[in-house]
Amino acid sequence: MAAPAPLILPVRGITPRFGADCWLAPNATVVGDVVMGTGCSVWFQAVVRGDVNAIRIGDRVNIQDGAVIHCTYQRSVTEIGDDVSIGHKAVIHGCRIERDVLVGMGAIVMDAAVIGTGTIIAAGAVVLEGTIVEPGSIYAGVPARKVKSVSPELREGEVRRIARNYLMYSGWFRNDSPEAPDTTV
Repeated sequence: MAAPAPLILPVRGITPRFGADCWLAPNATVVGDVVMGTGCSVWFQAVVRGDVNAIRIGDRVNIQDGAVIHCTYQRSVTEIGDDVSIGHKAVIHGCRIERDVLVGMGAIVMDAAVIGTGTIIAAGAVVLEGTIVEPGSIYAGVPARKVKSVSPELREGEVRRIARNYLMYSGWFRNDSPEAPDTTV
């Protein structure tokens, strides 16, 4: 029996595009003006909705269960750099997230915010519209504020480790083997 396919839909004549070795869960949704790099994964019940503006996603990005990636009509695109982990049920909306970032579970990042390289946005944090998060920081709270800097050990042990783990996890779903990646979506 064939596994169900993710929902991939064109919007206004624009169809999502995927790099090699991407994996989308059977109930993930990706629509419209979305361009995704290589080695990305979109997990169960996650939604990447490029219907009202563009979404650009780098390489090795994991969008975990129930997360929502969206943007604002005629105002804010969403850009996500390489090696970013978007935690379960996080909301990413019309902002820019640079490389090597971990967005914790249930966090919200609003329009025109910029999340600097090597940053951790704590679980449940709310990054308000227009906030500039300095690189290498941990932001937490509502509204999110800097609580400390990310040490090299924390960057390697959490941010990069989680991104690498999601490459491995998605491999488990590709022909049941991490050594045999499926390049089709």
